[in-house]
Amino acid sequence: MAQLSGKHVLLTGASRGVGPVIAEALARRGAHIALAARSEEGLRNVSKALSEFGVRTIVVPVDLAQAAQRQGLVSSVLEQFGSIDILIDETIEVNLVAPMALTYLVLPHMLRQKTGHIVNMASMGAKSGGPYGATYCGTKAGLAEWTRGLRLELADTGVHFSTIFPGYITQAGMFARFGMTPPLMVGSCTPSQVAQAVVDAIARQRLEVIVNSPPLRWVFVLNEVAPSLGDWLMRRSGAVDFQRRKVGL
Repeated sequence: MAQLSGKHVLLTGASRGVGPVIAEALARRGAHIALAARSEEGLRNVSKALSEFGVRTIVVPVDLAQAAQRQGLVSSVLEQFGSIDILIDETIEVNLVAPMALTYLVLPHMLRQKTGHIVNMASMGAKSGGPYGATYCGTKAGLAEWTRGLRLELADTGVHFSTIFPGYITQAGMFARFGMTPPLMVGSCTPSQVAQAVVDAIARQRLEVIVNSPPLRWVFVLNEVAPSLGDWLMRRSGAVDFQRRKVGL
């Protein structure tokens, strides 16, 4: 089992939603964390909350849509921490390009030190595309398959890859703001469950983790074997109507 204590983590999307919960889960295990997001105020609030755990945190406001700022982020963290052992991409606004770019910026460093772990946050939508979220699901699916390709390519380098597939996340983000509850058959997960999945993926070097209750892996298998039946289940579960309401239609 890999140890997190003393490791240096670069966590994007750290100012809100699931990000602060993941940061706390890492800090509880002794990891030092570079907190990155657009909101400097939000990052400083998270950094202050983590001070009780006795770990080092640094705050790096950044717009990951800007290539120069991505490069600056990695350079700043390496300068202050000396190394990046773990990269966790929890980017919402830039689902595919930013994680790819950050990975390629961090990879040379990890390959030189012959150790590292990259955790990319996908979505259950990457396993089964959802209506009224086709672009989002497409980017998450692309991220998941790209991560798998790199995982196989770099299997003997000491750099590990994990992909997290959360379902609808309650208690944070959009659902918390609008008080929306996913259909029972579709299920959901909490920010703490996602954070625990991230920590577990690093500690146990797990390749993929689906975070949802109820577990829906069987639905994904069925969707691959019989797509028309998978679409029927999507409609019967209430997921289509839920997605329609989510976008205000």
